[in-house]
Amino acid sequence: METYGTYDVIVVGGGTSGVAAAIASARAGANTILVEQLGVLGGQMNVSGPPGFAYAYMFNRRQEQIIGGIVEETHKRLLDEGHALPHTMPDFRVGYDFALVDPDYWGLMIFEMMEESGVHLLLHSPVVEVIKEGNGLKGVVVENVSGRQAVFGKVIVDCTGEGHVSARAGAPYEQVPKDELEPHTLSFTVDGVDWDKVLKYAKENVGVDFNPMVNRSLGWTEEQIKERFQKIRSPIEISNFMGYYSIRDEALAKGDWHPYSGVGFFILPRENGVLQAHFQHSSQVGNVDPTDVRDLTYCEIECRKQVRIALKFIRKYLPGFENAYLTRVCPELRIRESRRVMCDYKLVKQDVADAKKFKDVIGKSGFSSGAKHVANVNTLGGVDVVQPKDGGSVDIPYRCLVPQVIENLLVGGKAISTDRDSYCRFLQITMVTGQAAGVAAAVCVKKGVTPRQLEKDVTELQETLVKQGAILHGTY
Repeated sequence: METYGTYDVIVVGGGTSGVAAAIASARAGANTILVEQLGVLGGQMNVSGPPGFAYAYMFNRRQEQIIGGIVEETHKRLLDEGHALPHTMPDFRVGYDFALVDPDYWGLMIFEMMEESGVHLLLHSPVVEVIKEGNGLKGVVVENVSGRQAVFGKVIVDCTGEGHVSARAGAPYEQVPKDELEPHTLSFTVDGVDWDKVLKYAKENVGVDFNPMVNRSLGWTEEQIKERFQKIRSPIEISNFMGYYSIRDEALAKGDWHPYSGVGFFILPRENGVLQAHFQHSSQVGNVDPTDVRDLTYCEIECRKQVRIALKFIRKYLPGFENAYLTRVCPELRIRESRRVMCDYKLVKQDVADAKKFKDVIGKSGFSSGAKHVANVNTLGGVDVVQPKDGGSVDIPYRCLVPQVIENLLVGGKAISTDRDSYCRFLQITMVTGQAAGVAAAVCVKKGVTPRQLEKDVTELQETLVKQGAILHGTY
């Protein structure tokens, strides 16, 4: 078998966690290669997304910024270039800040950042095997148009999203039965929206047929909510449009809607002030195991059937969408839930509720624990959802990135070690943990230690992350 090359750090997976890991590793001085099965980088940002929460929750409910680093850097670059909107924190959604970006310019920018950081790229190359010596990983095998090739490295970072490298290597993992997994979705975007009509409907139906998503901790009355909504002048202030309950039910009764999701959309900014509507929940298929190719194929087919239903529905029923037209269908599914690799620490729901702090912190999260998507008209479910106490955030410890049993391996992104309720699938958290895994890999190479041995002293890891703009201390 041909040897493609030997590197300090191999990052597998070019999604949001993988690009952050590769950039961070290279900037920390490691000879780094990023291996991706597609010809494009960006994953859930620009391939299967963007998710509406892409740059949300970067501040906690006390309005302290808790996420910086490469996440903040990518937003600022796009903002400076006119391809993003500023961080927005409306008073009626305390703790739900958001910053909207153009996903296609994000995809172009990330290639620039790879080149600037000196990251080697190996695209169109799915990993099909791992190379092991005892319990230690030595590299991966890819298969592409050139045949099978071996890529060797001192530390491998699994940023595949579904923990494919970790599973192949023999690391333990958890995944609930497929009939319990969150549904997966295929997103699409439309233009030609009359935003004045959209806002008019929202204002006239707030609290009844339109969900204002007002933070309950404010204690506002219905009248206060209605009064506040009358002051909204731009759809950007709302960003996340949810509800349309009576419209949905009428369409469902007439066979013009499907019973697998509710109705809602996010704002997607384009050049010259153009706003589009991005539908990420309008196709949902449950009972699908994303580690089974037969299930994945079925899901791709069924989601596209639902997208066609949704397109007809929005033109016929949604106020302001009478002349809407399709501009974009994501080329592949957005996988909502899959494996969680079991590492040397498992972040659990009580940690989130306690806003727990750890000595080996590598990043923070202000997300709740317990909320889940469901494949019905409610879209969202979950039992006993908890928020970090006192409006703060929970620390993510380095040990959540170090898989049990296997050496020379780190995991970043969705598959880090948590319980199911605290699953870290949201885009900005995948970039936080990806950046940390990348820096950790580089520090391990520099010090000549394994990721597990690095747990004894994470000082240099944390110092390097802070130099790269990460926020580790000084917040609730």
